[in-house]
Amino acid sequence: MKAPNKRSATTISDIARLSGVSKRTVSRVLNHSPKVGGETRDKVQKVIDELRFKPNLQARGLAARRSYFLGMIYDNPDALYIDEVQRGVLSVCREFGYELVVHPCDRASDTLTAEAIAFVDRSKLDGVIVLPPVSEDNDLAGALGKDDVPYVRLAAIALDTADHVVVSNERSAVAAMAEYLVELGHRRIGYVAGPEGRKSTRERLEGFCEALAKHGCSPCEEMIQRGAYSFESGRVCGKALLEMTPPPTAIFASNDEMAAGVIVAAQDMGLRVPEDVSVAGFDDSALATRIRPSLTTIRRPVREMARLATAKLIAAIDGREAEARMGIFLDPELVVRDSTRPLRAAAESRKASAQGRRKGS
Repeated sequence: MKAPNKRSATTISDIARLSGVSKRTVSRVLNHSPKVGGETRDKVQKVIDELRFKPNLQARGLAARRSYFLGMIYDNPDALYIDEVQRGVLSVCREFGYELVVHPCDRASDTLTAEAIAFVDRSKLDGVIVLPPVSEDNDLAGALGKDDVPYVRLAAIALDTADHVVVSNERSAVAAMAEYLVELGHRRIGYVAGPEGRKSTRERLEGFCEALAKHGCSPCEEMIQRGAYSFESGRVCGKALLEMTPPPTAIFASNDEMAAGVIVAAQDMGLRVPEDVSVAGFDDSALATRIRPSLTTIRRPVREMARLATAKLIAAIDGREAEARMGIFLDPELVVRDSTRPLRAAAESRKASAQGRRKGS
């Protein structure tokens, strides 16, 4: 059988003819349908790869009665976080032939839900992924469900049924951080929390305090400062904590941006990190390895969460219900770097520095 001229437009009919299968089978392979056997799938895919066939998305969408567009709804000022999410989403979109359309919004707006639904309709989306903190809005989720729009939420707790959520177990993660700081000998530990009213803020604060309580060192109210998940709020909160008498020997900020602010506040006050105060964060964003000292933090699997959420969403769109309903709970991990050290070592370092200054005077 003669292959089509590679300079001409290859069609599904060409793929079917060269593979010895029907056009419906080729279509199922292109749409990742589970109804095609492995041997047949490999045979068809080999022809697709050899001819570098790219399906016409418009024609494909008309045939399948879908647009092959997914949406992403978010209100998050952290560009590094959004970049990680998009990389995870796009890795699956490329595999299944989808395009991504993004919709930045204002979570505090009275028209949030109406604007989000208008975005879905205007863009003719097959489904949407909703990021925190917007993902915590049950009114939006309810409106999407009412309009039969497939959606998946990224969240810190299981705030929806399994087919609509991917969860990062943040309570256990911050508990691990608290245990780590206690093991280093720290007992007077400051905490920089996120904005009030967010579920992630509550999960992280409660998990951290509960773990410290087990060791008899729960932070007093003055040791907990309220930030805004921003660098500047971390700087302000860090300064307030370090001006206390006595100051904390360690500070945990509930995201990396605020932790970076705490480090700068300490340095502005003439303090060294970690010799005078240990500092830790949450997220393991790119910032964590770019600042000095590099940041001890909790690695939240943002890209993997986004990847799994997209796979779950496409499974729901395709009608693969068993895959769509599979519960997904991911555990963040503690990453130890240079911004923390044992309390005794820090005290000895401070003593040695003081002696060196006296000798030089």
